[in-house]
Amino acid sequence: MGKLTCDLVVLGAGPGGYAAAFYAADLGREVVLVDSSDQLGGVCLNRGCIPSKALIHATSQIDAAMHSQDRGISFGEPTIDLKKLRDWKNNIVGQLGNGVKALAKQRGIKVIHGKGYFEAEKELRVEQPGEQQFLHFNQCIIAVGSVPALPAQFDLGNKRIMTSTEALDLEDIPKSMLVVGAGYIGLELGFVYASLGSEVTVVEALPGMLAGADPDLVRPVMKKAKGSFKDLRFDTKVLKMATKKKQIEVSFESDNETNKECYDRVLVAIGRRPNSIDLGLDNAGVKQDDKGYILVDDQLQSSNPDIFAIGDIIGGTLLAHKAAKESRIAVDIICGTPNHAKNVMIPAVVFTHPEVAWVGLTEVEAKNTNKNVKIAKFPWTASGRAMSMDDTDGLTKLIVDPDTNRILGMGIVGPHAGELISEGSLAIQMGATVEDLAEVVHPHPTLSETLMEAAEAHLGHATHIMPAKKRATAS
Repeated sequence: MGKLTCDLVVLGAGPGGYAAAFYAADLGREVVLVDSSDQLGGVCLNRGCIPSKALIHATSQIDAAMHSQDRGISFGEPTIDLKKLRDWKNNIVGQLGNGVKALAKQRGIKVIHGKGYFEAEKELRVEQPGEQQFLHFNQCIIAVGSVPALPAQFDLGNKRIMTSTEALDLEDIPKSMLVVGAGYIGLELGFVYASLGSEVTVVEALPGMLAGADPDLVRPVMKKAKGSFKDLRFDTKVLKMATKKKQIEVSFESDNETNKECYDRVLVAIGRRPNSIDLGLDNAGVKQDDKGYILVDDQLQSSNPDIFAIGDIIGGTLLAHKAAKESRIAVDIICGTPNHAKNVMIPAVVFTHPEVAWVGLTEVEAKNTNKNVKIAKFPWTASGRAMSMDDTDGLTKLIVDPDTNRILGMGIVGPHAGELISEGSLAIQMGATVEDLAEVVHPHPTLSETLMEAAEAHLGHATHIMPAKKRATAS
């Protein structure tokens, strides 16, 4: 095919890419959206966030039913129609993907399905079945995301060794399953398979799970994991894997001792790597770091001033909502509106049982940087709503500047923590104080009240817990 000249090319149609394309089109720019997949939406919609959360929701119903007998409601043993569950999950993905496709069409965005490769600083070659499309652009946003990391020593070409992509396909419910990595993905999918009936063992090379989260937020997840998983092993390294009949033989090292065990399936969830291989970035004058992430400035501009990069491809926290926020920043800069990516509050959410969420400064970060802060906590044992849900292991905490009372960070563990944390993002982004949060009327009975009561606890007058000073005096 011939060469197409266009104003703005967005390479990658994930939550950052299609958001950038849509926003730029809304601002009047002529946009071409290029993606290597037949379905728009990227990893998040097709092989990540959406299908995993669908399965997490579905399997949580099994757990709820199992524990309802304590409340006087009993059910029989659940029967699982794996095909129906898989079809339901795929239908959600399909509907959302079709929605993105329709929105692109309504905005007049030209969509090209094919793999992009930079031939020059302003030229992109798109490989399509049986043909090539050359695009000459004025500006470009790279949003090609990341892929699961699978070390060579684990990549045996055996389908019983899975990344998150294959695990979400739900091919079967293995009797025994090893999860390598106790981060977001490993724990989320570990809980899914455990609820479906697999005996799940989780191993982690680090001393604990969910690195980066404060220990008091992780504690309820650890409690749940111990009851759901067959085994949890920390400070344990996986040395190698081998095919042994219809199982995978795994060699471990812990406390300077090695041993071998066999599993029906293994999920490798040790992180992700940038999708920067074979993009022709050198031809475009786009510099990368030693891990393959594209280097950008505070305005998300690469070493080529006409090429911007957003989302997983630039590193940092690999989250869909970070990419979506960066999409707007990049488009604003391209369209001449001042903006920057400094000091943007990006909340983190782990959809385990219970959920964990945090935003801004963590207590661990404050300690590691010797930053003087005050910590205010409200335990969910004092929440009427949590008690009515029979789920009181939660906690809401605030990280507060002692001089100004500004909220610097917030952490929540408990049901719907991911929904609640946005109030913390807003508070920190706007420079709110604990007084501001305490003055906001929160509806009763709700879990959101725990944010207000954490603020009141800092001020010394939380209604449903005794002030810390008075507790100390009473003891």
